Parts: sequence; structure tokens; C-alpha cells
Amino acid sequence: MSTNNLKIGFPSGSLQEATFKLFGRAGYRINLPSRSYEPEIDDPELSGLMFRAQEIAHYVERGVLDVGVTGKDWVEEWQADVIEIGELRYSKATSRPLRWVIAVPEDSPIKTLKDLQGKTIASELVGVTRRYLEERGIQAEVDFSWGTTEVKAGIPGVADAIVDGTETGSSLRANRLRIVDVMLESTTRFIANKTAWEDPWKRQKAQNLLTLLQGALEADSKVGLKMNVPRAHLAQVMEILPALRAPTISNQTDEDWVAVEIIADERLVRDIIPQLKHAGAEGIIEYPLSKVVY
Repeated sequence: MSTNNLKIGFPSGSLQEATFKLFGRAGYRINLPSRSYEPEIDDPELSGLMFRAQEIAHYVERGVLDVGVTGKDWVEEWQADVIEIGELRYSKATSRPLRWVIAVPEDSPIKTLKDLQGKTIASELVGVTRRYLEERGIQAEVDFSWGTTEVKAGIPGVADAIVDGTETGSSLRANRLRIVDVMLESTTRFIANKTAWEDPWKRQKAQNLLTLLQGALEADSKVGLKMNVPRAHLAQVMEILPALRAPTISNQTDEDWVAVEIIADERLVRDIIPQLKHAGAEGIIEYPLSKVVY
């Protein structure tokens, strides 16, 4: 059994399921026993702890964790002195960045950032909000919001405006809110403690893990495509193929035919398969990918 160990901070709550699925696609089985905060990982060189995403950057900086998965927003909120190993472009629902926006009721007289002068703003991202306004010369009272922030906008004595995180904007629209400004765009990041990063084994383990995680994400929207092509029709088929890299072309026992294999965006394949068949390709096979590593 290995004596080396990399301790990972996993986000509990809304990002937990998507994170565990991503690690699963990268090749790591993770199980979280009921009422436990220590996930079981099928790699003896990895251990983990569950924390809210809001806390992970803080605990990575302190060395409670070697590495962690959290949002850029929370790294900036803590102003955490950590190493950003890489970006993991996924979230609880989509691959879009999370936008932290300043919003007001649709009928609010507040139209621009300058109109927030002297107003009260409810925000879960208090530090970032205060710094954002101060940098623009705006003095406003920023109160911490414990949740359900979108319902507080425009309530007398509560908040004139709010800062809220949104991927699609649906919650803002449902609460009849209007965006005044986009304060920050955030994606998920893989971060490391500075001391842990100086350990050659931990650094290599973390980099290897990032390679597999990013490979799994890259494979999400890609598929593999194989086909047999008459050599005489190869040029015509090649014009159709939207390969990420040059297609792999292999000779067959029949010298008049070649085998062609590519990686392509899944959304394009439905359009090009009929074209490939029309161009002379046969035995076309589409298959899913687990990882794409460049």
C-alpha cells in the first residue's frame, strides 16, 4: 500500500453529484457513505473530505487539504493564496460559466452602477462585491445573504439590489429581476496548497489527475467515427470530415480500400454521416469516448 497520499477537497451540495460523475468518467470510483464527510476512493493514493464549495479555497490555503475543487468566485472571495492547477469547465447544470450579477426589480429606478450609491445590496459574495464597488468609486452597504437572495431585491429595509449567481438567468426572470451589471464570471477550478505543490510527488499526482479530469470533460461533446472508404473516394470523404486532428488512415487487406478514424463534435455527426455514405464510405460506426487527451 502506498505511503503517499493526496488529500482532495470535494464540494458538497449542488456541485457534488456533477463532481463525482466527472471523477467517475476520469476513472475514479467515489462513494460517500451515509452521514459521512470522508468519501471512499478506489485509489489508495487519494483521500478526500467534503466541504461546501464556499469553504474549500480557505482550507486549501491553510493546508487542511492538498488540493480542492471549487469555483473561481470563492477563491476570489477568500482572496486565497493558492496555486490554480487548471480549469474544469463544468457546473451543476451546464458547462456555462456562472455569472455573478447585480440585479434589481424590473421597475426599480436603479439603471446603472452609479445609481447604487448609498443603496443596500444583499450578497453571498460579500468580499468580491465590496471590492468591485469600491474599485468603481461607489459607496454602498453590502449585507451578507444567507440564501434565497433573489427574493430580497426591492423589499424596503432589506435590499435595494442583490448580487446573485446565475447560469441561465431563469431564476432572475422568474422573480422579475433585471441585470444592472455582470460582476464576475466563474468556472470550476482545481487548486492546490502552496506547500503541497512544492512536494514533487503531490504535484505530479495532482497534474496527472487534472489531465484525466480535463480529458473526461473534453470527451463530453465528442465521439469517435470509424468507416471503410474506397481509396478512389478518399479525397471526397476527407473534404467532409471535421477532424480535430488529421484523421487516422489505415491500409486494409484489400488495397482498394482504407479504414478512416476521426474524433468529431457529436452535434456535427448527425449531419455528416449521410454525406459520408453518399461519398462512398461504408461500415460507418459512431462510438462514445471516455477521455480525449491532447
